[in-house]
Amino acid sequence: MKSDVISVKSDGGGFEQALAQAEAVAAFRSLPKKTALHLRLLTEEMMAMLREITGETAAEFWIEDKDNTFALHLTASTIISRSKREELLSISSTGKNAAAKGVLGKLRDIFECAMDADSMGDLPVYYSHGVIMSTVMAGEDPMTYAFNADMAMWSMQHFRDVMGEEKDSNPEAEEAWDELEKSVVANLADEVSIGIRGNNVEMIIYKKY
Repeated sequence: MKSDVISVKSDGGGFEQALAQAEAVAAFRSLPKKTALHLRLLTEEMMAMLREITGETAAEFWIEDKDNTFALHLTASTIISRSKREELLSISSTGKNAAAKGVLGKLRDIFECAMDADSMGDLPVYYSHGVIMSTVMAGEDPMTYAFNADMAMWSMQHFRDVMGEEKDSNPEAEEAWDELEKSVVANLADEVSIGIRGNNVEMIIYKKY
């Protein structure tokens, strides 16, 4: 099942409709109250991430339901130019995105970097700790996004695994692990993926039920 597609904007436009859509999906599937609440909370987190993207950004939101897994989709065009991103980063004295704190901040930063229409060369270092090459074909694990075999995606679970392995010897990994432990989206979602498909960057939050 695929829900209606909701147009949302970083200024908050469409957010209420997106939340209503999550509630409608939960009602249609007769989900238990707790599961319905989790679906709404994950939608809220996704909208909060979109709100923090710098500049005016339009995206589309919808929910798919397959094999006992909900997939919350947020897709936007790759429209941010390198010059615009460099302008935004110049605001920070370190030349880095100082707002990328916590799991939601990192998700937003990766999503925003992937919207760079010129290059992905300035992706943050924590991107590489979660990136995997996707060779999964449609019809396999529903929690793995079916990219073309030569494309990469960022996986929160892979990022969690890497940080878990390094947290005892790497202070930055320890900090990232602590952020994961405290994050709403990291604790509620079974997976979060971010990648590029055609001219769009897409985030998908997966939740089993």
